[in-house]
Amino acid sequence: MPLLELRNISKHFGAIEALCDVDLAVEPGEIVGLMGDNGAGKSTLVKIMAGNFPPSSGKILLDGKEQHFHKPVDARHAGIEVVYQDLALCNNLTASGNVFLAREPWRRLFGFLPALDDPNMNNKSGDLFAELKSETRPADKVALMSGGQRQAVAIARTRLTNSKIILMDEPTAAISVRQVAEVLDLIKRLRDQNIAVILISHRMPDVFTVCDRLVVMRRGSKVADKRVDESSPEEATALITGALEMA
Repeated sequence: MPLLELRNISKHFGAIEALCDVDLAVEPGEIVGLMGDNGAGKSTLVKIMAGNFPPSSGKILLDGKEQHFHKPVDARHAGIEVVYQDLALCNNLTASGNVFLAREPWRRLFGFLPALDDPNMNNKSGDLFAELKSETRPADKVALMSGGQRQAVAIARTRLTNSKIILMDEPTAAISVRQVAEVLDLIKRLRDQNIAVILISHRMPDVFTVCDRLVVMRRGSKVADKRVDESSPEEATALITGALEMA
């Protein structure tokens, strides 16, 4: 049974058809590369999976059970987390402060004075960074971090809950080659923990390095869904541009 299954997902915005009968199945511990040109429907599909808005038609199944997400917190409670391209981090906070942002634990000083439970946040964040084999330290300020370290903080935040699948939007955009390798290693470690990842990316080398399967969208439809080792960057480019209709 697939971990996540989308059946005949369509989405209309008035007269505009953003998605048309899209099927997608993701297995536990599988990394799926989702590719397509601007306007292909990738973002709309991700937002439906993340609970930002419902599909016009079709079904979402998680562990074989149909789901109805009315808001992002519904998807999060079901085990779907998102790492957006801008990461949504606060530069003035520490790594642990960002990991626990809006989910901070509290303690009582002297039995009555409320205060953030910083030791608990630092310890838990440290465990998450160790789990990801990241050198990021809980007390480090995000403003001073590299792109790879920032991604580690954003990914660690998704691990606070019992996440089953993580949607990652262009995680290697605008970072150095060394940091790209660091982020791809983080994605592989999620797979090692049997967590599924949907990687939205324009970077062919990233998709063909880390992904198990390739899904290509064009004009709101799925035009390819195949194993990476059975495809090539040239075929993917042809599918994205329309030089090849379907594979």
